[in-house]
Amino acid sequence: MHERSSSTSPTILTLAGMEQPGPSHWLSRWETDRPCTSRVHLGIWDRPHRNSWVTAISHAVSHVDGPVILVARGLACIAVAWWAALERPAYGSPVSGALLVAPPNVDSAGADLRLMSFGPAPKTLLPFPSAVVASRNDPRMDFGGALALARFWGSYCFDGGAIGSANAAADLGEWSNGAEMLDWVIEEALPSSGASKFRSPALVPLSASHRHDYAKDISL
Repeated sequence: MHERSSSTSPTILTLAGMEQPGPSHWLSRWETDRPCTSRVHLGIWDRPHRNSWVTAISHAVSHVDGPVILVARGLACIAVAWWAALERPAYGSPVSGALLVAPPNVDSAGADLRLMSFGPAPKTLLPFPSAVVASRNDPRMDFGGALALARFWGSYCFDGGAIGSANAAADLGEWSNGAEMLDWVIEEALPSSGASKFRSPALVPLSASHRHDYAKDISL
């Protein structure tokens, strides 16, 4: 059961990807330290199935009363994009925004077969404000590829630095920089939420008109 949020305080749903985070992982710490934050259990972690993950996201989102912010890591970022492409929700509802950390390359012929089952990645605008965190040393996606996905999705892009795949091996601790990025996304999605406004010189914004175009298209 997910905690219910007030009109200005969103429920944050985390999606961990192919690795189950331990208690010291930044996602686990956020789930402990932030109110109204809980993990979506996507199913079999090491044998991911795209439609099962999309169904799990739909189920979790539908059981929240109020605005939802998604925090996805790794392959879960691609699952969020598939959820948006398949469900075609209205702009900003039921999901108000998303932080997408270290999305992998699911298009390359040389990619992990588990990743390729989610490919090709949707190349359509996401129906909510979002930010991609691009890693400088992710073995599953080069920085330019993550930036390209952000542009396809109409997302902002943060330079995450050398965070690897943002998994346990990266040893990011509580990852305060990521927490600031999440606050930035919440403020973009829900300006009345009171989240800290974070402006990074590494932010690469796309035109706001892209998001407006999605809202027009989805209403037709």
